[in-house]
Amino acid sequence: MCRLRTSQACNARGTSKSMAIAVGVGVGEWAWWLALTLGAVPLLCLAVWHSADAWYHAAFFLRHGGRRRLPPGHMGLPFLGETLSFVWHFKLARRPDDFIAAKRRAHGSGAGIYRTHLFGSPAVIACSPAANKFVFQSADNFGIRWPVPELIGHKSMVNVEGASHARLRGIILTAINRPSSLRTIAAVVQPRVVAALAAWADMGTIVASTEIKKVTFANIFKMFISMEPSPLTEQIDQWFGSLMAGLRAFPLDFPGTTFHHARKCRRKLNAVFRHELEARKKVDKKCDDLMSGLMCTEDEQGKRLSDEEVVDNMVNLVVAGYESTASAIMWATYHLAKSPAALAKLREENVAVSESKGGSLMITHDDLPRMKYTAKVVEETIRMANVAPMVHRVANRDVEYGGYTIPAGWPVLVWVRSLHTDPVYYQDPLTFNPDRWDKPVKPGTYQAFGGGYRICAGNMLAKLQITIMLHHLSIGYEWELLNPDAKINYLPHPRPLDGAAMTFRKLRA
Repeated sequence: MCRLRTSQACNARGTSKSMAIAVGVGVGEWAWWLALTLGAVPLLCLAVWHSADAWYHAAFFLRHGGRRRLPPGHMGLPFLGETLSFVWHFKLARRPDDFIAAKRRAHGSGAGIYRTHLFGSPAVIACSPAANKFVFQSADNFGIRWPVPELIGHKSMVNVEGASHARLRGIILTAINRPSSLRTIAAVVQPRVVAALAAWADMGTIVASTEIKKVTFANIFKMFISMEPSPLTEQIDQWFGSLMAGLRAFPLDFPGTTFHHARKCRRKLNAVFRHELEARKKVDKKCDDLMSGLMCTEDEQGKRLSDEEVVDNMVNLVVAGYESTASAIMWATYHLAKSPAALAKLREENVAVSESKGGSLMITHDDLPRMKYTAKVVEETIRMANVAPMVHRVANRDVEYGGYTIPAGWPVLVWVRSLHTDPVYYQDPLTFNPDRWDKPVKPGTYQAFGGGYRICAGNMLAKLQITIMLHHLSIGYEWELLNPDAKINYLPHPRPLDGAAMTFRKLRA
């Protein structure tokens, strides 16, 4: 019996020891796998993060050897590039200037150019006065390339080069930027502006971005296509909004994506403009508007624009003349609501102009030279609005700049926003201060309309429309933001999340 008990005790001790060994082995295996996982996952993530950069470096080395260098920067994730970082800074964190600031911290300011991968392609960002000027003024080295040219139009002025560009630019400048054209435009747009402001006062509360877009769109369509507001123009307005959203969306073309919807809306816009074009041909309809000007103008050889050229340029010009101008006007009302001293100066000047004309509400193009403070408000609004934060170019050949090579075929993103919000060039850059324009800005630091031979053809038209709206707002109305601290959304264009909702009323006597 004793031997049996002893045997059982020994067996129990042996079993316990075996179990302990087994548990120890199990724990050891788990610890080994855990260590492997914790070590491998970061290494794998690191490998994925650098794989795209390594790929482009290898391709560049095979082509050029060790003689040349890519600009500093990083290509981001495979396929996605730095799109997620771009969206994070512009849409989620709502700190768009940190996108470039992060590159400067990581890679230094240097030549003011960085490699990246955005909008589905490897690219170089230019973000210094000297680098931007170099790109803008080097017509032989850099051509035009929007991320998806078809959205703007293959035959539009912003997508063609050489003689075709010069021809189209001449036609458009004649139609909208010469003094006689601006005089006519000033007379045409003001009645609608006056009526719109009176209607806003009757409403009492408005969403400024919505109401300003309505009146700006109606005026642009009147000037460009002789169309009055209707259910069709309301639909066209929505299509243009979706088109604009697609311009900076990731180019994924399948149902449900912003880009896919933008392409559908572009086809619908093509159909509307082609229908109008054909109608004018059939009845020999001559309208005193931009569309007829494009249809009828001949070059030195007597050649007229093709139907495709007319349609593409009409779509492009509406985008340029409507969305950006409406956004700038909205930001003017926003900043003036938060800057009572600036609004008081603006009101004083415009009341004086009105009284000098016998109390006339209407201003003319010839009144603009006297409206010096208004001009400063316009420039400061445009600087801070940054409606187009970047301008698209493409390297026609391998281009050397600042000791680096910009590879042929790579898009070049001229990041103008980074200049307008840099404290090196503008004191307290995010503060609305029209008086900063009492002194000339540093050369090359104000590029809201681009630069070089492709500077925006409609810059004078845009400033005129903003000036007209500011004149009528300041002499007759007052407004207050409902939420002065509303967050800002920066894609596809900067705007307060509430659309700058405000109370709006006639100015008290």
